[in-house]
Amino acid sequence: MGVNVSPRQLRDGDLPARVRRILLDSSLAPSCLELEITESGAMDNPTRCIEQLHELREMGVTLAMDDFGTGYSSLSYLKRLPLDRIKIDASFVRDLAVDADDSALVQLIIAMARQLKLTVIAEGVETQEQVDLLSQWRCDEFQGYLFSRPVLAAAIPGLSRVEARAHVA
Repeated sequence: MGVNVSPRQLRDGDLPARVRRILLDSSLAPSCLELEITESGAMDNPTRCIEQLHELREMGVTLAMDDFGTGYSSLSYLKRLPLDRIKIDASFVRDLAVDADDSALVQLIIAMARQLKLTVIAEGVETQEQVDLLSQWRCDEFQGYLFSRPVLAAAIPGLSRVEARAHVA
């Protein structure tokens, strides 16, 4: 289950304690929770952010950088974050088949993430051509309307196992 973390939540010093309480109250395994942060949110207070993310990762929570490429983080800062996954922003994916700059940037992001041993997810995938190119460049996962519109949590139990695998990234 992926949950977006706001910049305000990252600034608060009690995010790991709150997540721990929620996990205990819900009996959800930490490995089933993915917290998604943005570059701009992580840059508000880099030291506190890194400390909190390390604590969350030690709990077993998966950590992802959402909308990667739209913020202003430096590569030296990025390598210090205890991330598991990078989600390439849809604005780069949208025109990658026809825009040489977007194509080059996406390939560079994938190569960089692979060197950092991060899983790469492409957001905003809407065409098979995008899937084919991203697969060729070794992108790990795809997310977008080609697979499913967003699904409310209450609707997930009604999906078949095959549909659920195709819809949940």
